Amino acid sequence: MNTKFSEELIRLAMKDLQVRKRLLSENKLSEGYHPEMEKIHKENARHLRYIIEQIGFPTISKVGQEASEAAWLIVQHSISDPELMKSSYQLMFEDQSDINLKHLAFLFDRIQFFQGKPQKFGTQLNSDGSIYPVINKDEINELRKKHLLPELSQKEIDKILPIEQIESIESQNPNYIAWRKKVGWK
Repeated sequence: MNTKFSEELIRLAMKDLQVRKRLLSENKLSEGYHPEMEKIHKENARHLRYIIEQIGFPTISKVGQEASEAAWLIVQHSISDPELMKSSYQLMFEDQSDINLKHLAFLFDRIQFFQGKPQKFGTQLNSDGSIYPVINKDEINELRKKHLLPELSQKEIDKILPIEQIESIESQNPNYIAWRKKVGWK
């Protein structure tokens, strides 16, 4: 196990969470992507890219459970780096036996969400707290179960908007659309 990278990943994730907690307490995260948070996410993404170049994706056997969780958090928050998110997903997919499957589901859905496409597992929410549209409501709980996620109630599933509503959801925030295009989400 690579303890040097383990410690670095945990440190980076802790910094992310500490800054997030502080900005939340100051009520500074409700108006778009806060510049300080974005800076942390970009720095962490650069560090993670380097680690991936050295050892591949930081799986449990390579860096330990806690550091692998930290690597996932960094990837999940690297929203200004679509290529890192996509390439990390592919690496995680290839190493499914050595990662937390829940993380694979969350990352898949996050990528879909930022691309304006329906998700599979129902992990991403709209700004009103409702579940972002999914590919197949009938299979959602089966997929969630396979990826170690709790099942949704039928009431929750029934509230998920149809895929056709994505365009209207997407058009509600022009600043978000502009940011998404600027950083490379399509």
